[in-house]
Amino acid sequence: MARRCDICGKGPATGNRIIRKGLPKKKGGIGLHTTGITRRRFLPNLQKLRVEVDGSVKSRLVCCSCLKANKVVKV
Repeated sequence: MARRCDICGKGPATGNRIIRKGLPKKKGGIGLHTTGITRRRFLPNLQKLRVEVDGSVKSRLVCCSCLKANKVVKV
């Protein structure tokens, strides 16, 4: 199953999960130190919906931002 919105094409984004150790300087410590960086994925909030496309009913994967913007007509 593809993790892409059928309306806007929104897909997974990547980022980092950063692990820090120590007490911040503003709290009286010597500062935070990065001890690990791991790659991670931000997945879109996809919903499987029955929508009306060109007068016929089809099942589509639609992200919630398209649903809120009323870009699809639900059946």
